Amino acid sequence: MAMPPSSPTPPQSPRERIPLAQVWQLVRPYWFSEDRWAGRGLLALVIGLNLAGVALAVLLTDWNRRFFDSLQVKNYPVFLHLLGQFCLLAGLYITAAVFALYFNQMLQIRWRRWLTEQYYRDWLSGRAYYLLQLEPSHVENPEQRIQDDIGIVANLTLDLVTGLINSAVTLGSFLVLLWTLSGQLSLRLVGFSVTIPGYMVWVAIVYAALGSAATHLVGRVLIAINFDLQRFDAEFRFRMIRIRENAESIALYRGEPDEEVNLRSAFAHIWRAWWRLMKAQRRLTFFTAGYAQLATVFPILVAAPRYFSGAISLGGLTQTALAFGQVQSSLSWFVDAYPRIAQWTASVDRLTEFRAELTRAQRVALSPAALHVTPSPDSTLAVQGMQVCLPDHRSVLDNVSLTVEPGERVLVSGPSGSGKSTLFRALAGIWPYGSGNVSIPNGKRVLFLPQRPYLPIATLREVLSYPDRPDGHSDAALAQALRDARLPSLIDRLDDQGNWSLALSGGEQQRIGFARAFLYQPDWLFLDEATSALDEETEQALYARLRERLPGVAVISVAHRATVAKFHRRRLTLHPDTRSIEEGMIRTGS
Repeated sequence: MAMPPSSPTPPQSPRERIPLAQVWQLVRPYWFSEDRWAGRGLLALVIGLNLAGVALAVLLTDWNRRFFDSLQVKNYPVFLHLLGQFCLLAGLYITAAVFALYFNQMLQIRWRRWLTEQYYRDWLSGRAYYLLQLEPSHVENPEQRIQDDIGIVANLTLDLVTGLINSAVTLGSFLVLLWTLSGQLSLRLVGFSVTIPGYMVWVAIVYAALGSAATHLVGRVLIAINFDLQRFDAEFRFRMIRIRENAESIALYRGEPDEEVNLRSAFAHIWRAWWRLMKAQRRLTFFTAGYAQLATVFPILVAAPRYFSGAISLGGLTQTALAFGQVQSSLSWFVDAYPRIAQWTASVDRLTEFRAELTRAQRVALSPAALHVTPSPDSTLAVQGMQVCLPDHRSVLDNVSLTVEPGERVLVSGPSGSGKSTLFRALAGIWPYGSGNVSIPNGKRVLFLPQRPYLPIATLREVLSYPDRPDGHSDAALAQALRDARLPSLIDRLDDQGNWSLALSGGEQQRIGFARAFLYQPDWLFLDEATSALDEETEQALYARLRERLPGVAVISVAHRATVAKFHRRRLTLHPDTRSIEEGMIRTGS
């Protein structure tokens, strides 16, 4: 048999105990949300059906006693009557169980939908999804936490809560019955005798308490293992997604052997975690299976002396055994639910950790000391006392102040690594690291074109209109934008849907960005190496078309090529040694 690799797994396991305040903070909001009445109603319905199931179980226990008594005395008419009664009770019990599950699942999906919407809104708000990638974070694969962990928490929370309530009600219902059926147990010890009333109740309590304590000792490692396994599964899936998204680059580099090594390494973590899970579950199953098997015969062994003494009938023996089983099962809820509790605890830990990181990222974005972009009633773009830093607090630009007039065309240049793209992000308002203020004219249309434009998996019509809705642009306007961007071959494919980031070359993707500019018609246009994948002739044609189609637009371009300079009148040169910006005019501009 193959054994798992011996190299150590990465650290970071969850706490075995999660503060109840964090659990309540995660669980509470839905029950006080706009969907609270539907949720509370469904929860009450589920609990009611479970209580009905408990009541029917009590009736079935009494039916069991009368049924076996009729067999013992060979009373055939009563036997037939009890069979008909059983069909009714069993039908009602099955109906209650089916609809309890149905409404439980309905509540699960409503709660999961609400939680999912809250988390992805918070992930998107304040650009937390972006900031979490810039700073060191314990949150890896947030999409997996939103998709998988929320589902686990919603589903298992309801299952565990309803199961616990069901066990508590079952315990209360059968405890009195078992106490009555148990009678008294007299023990003769050296020199004196002891009479224990309801002795089977005390036996059930001791039996379940010992089982619960032993289960926790044996199975508590499952919490950390489930946490690690979910994390490693997500990482393995993410690596395969990265290969698919960068298929062409990997193919050109002939990088398949390296990617195979990376995938093997990522799966090795799953392999080791799975072996740890197998061993832990093997130990736990040995105990729980033995515990369950012993529970089937244990109550009969305990009640047998009263049966053989004639104190109870055969039906009374079976009723006592069933009542003992219900009490013991209720008290052993923790034993039966432990694997699910371990999985639930791991997911709760991952979501509370994710929530803390989202809060931290949003706090960074909203910090008063951060670099802010604010609307201004003035017509100019103004930068005042701006300092731009990296996430590790190293400064890139110090005390920068400048203005850009409406319709002005400005080229930003400088050596690689001087902070041009970081300045671009700061002007866009997505880079909070630093201080100072950037004022953008209020009410003006602003568009930022990055070096690699985002192309959603959608129809080409939607891709061109992004981030606007496609119904805001006519077919004629879309076709003209494609012609202006030198993409006439795509005009007939407006309603084709696909992954356009794979279907189009880098240069075509950058021309899609220009097509968006022609459609959006901004007053202020910022370009960060937006023509780096284009040949010089196409690059110059697109800048010329911008000047022709959008004559009043202010253009701020980050670019390396000297050929772009002639389409601008002003240059901002970044100097990394002094962390400053030098301003000058471009005499060759037209």
